[in-house]
Amino acid sequence: MNRIAKIFSLVTAGLILISSCNDKGTDSPFGEILNRPPYAGLTDSIKQEPQNDELFFRRAVLLNTNNLPEPALADFKTAWEIKKDERYAYGISNLLLDKKPDSAILFLKQSLADLPNSFLLQLTIARSYDAQGRTDEALKLCNEILQKNPEQVDVIKMKAALLSKKGNIAEAISILEKAYQLTPYDIDLNYDLAYKYAENKNAKVIILCDSLIRIDTLNLHAEPYYYKGIYFSNINNKEKALALFDDAIKHDYNYLNAYIEKARVLYDQKKFGDALKAAQLANTISPKFPDAYFWVAKCQEAMGQKEEATINYQRAYGLDNSFTEAKEAADKLK
Repeated sequence: MNRIAKIFSLVTAGLILISSCNDKGTDSPFGEILNRPPYAGLTDSIKQEPQNDELFFRRAVLLNTNNLPEPALADFKTAWEIKKDERYAYGISNLLLDKKPDSAILFLKQSLADLPNSFLLQLTIARSYDAQGRTDEALKLCNEILQKNPEQVDVIKMKAALLSKKGNIAEAISILEKAYQLTPYDIDLNYDLAYKYAENKNAKVIILCDSLIRIDTLNLHAEPYYYKGIYFSNINNKEKALALFDDAIKHDYNYLNAYIEKARVLYDQKKFGDALKAAQLANTISPKFPDAYFWVAKCQEAMGQKEEATINYQRAYGLDNSFTEAKEAADKLK
């Protein structure tokens, strides 16, 4: 009996050891996170099925949704080790792209050896190039993808964005119009095209935005009025622009850009007090919106309130360190 008991004890110890080796939730450096809600259920399932790639993927997505990129990256990598699925490669590359674009590109090129026909991974490489400022390389890759898949709208949209960066606005608009013909129901595409029309004084923005207003049966969207407002502002019809920015605000009280554009128009008309009120409203809605502080400061400066203007320029720069115009304006007032 003692010998049998000893054998049973050894077997039990072995099973415990095997279980602990397979327990990704416990052995992981993120074990404390993975063993609490909302991840604990998936972690328990992973303990039961340690080779189930889908479980790791689901947990990775949940972790990433909750702004936990490090454990999410670990789970995406485990899922990829188990099965070469482009979703897993895409998850890995997107997380690497934020802080390690070089590593993202290297991984993507390696993953394409396993999935050579994945245009999604090719597009992600192009995005990685773009993140590094390698615009020409990104554009070249987009062109290569489109030669094989000419109707891939996401690639067309990226090519348009890259062309805009290079200053080829007319070509970018032409390409977006082609994408629109393919997917006229893509709202983000509609907005992108409308904005480019408006910024470039192209009257096509009116027809496009009016069509968006017609399909907005619940009268919820501010964007069409906003883009029309930018167009009329750019062609120097300031009163029409102001009316449209007010329409945008009526449709969405929290549409901050409409307040800023309204402040800009009023400022140009030298109505500094009214411009200040518009910028202050945006500031009230969102105290962390740097553009609001900037335009509050511009109005204060124009009204001779230099000390207050300096403080608000500094606040704008403090919220966005790339806002060099705000820093330069503050420095001039010191």
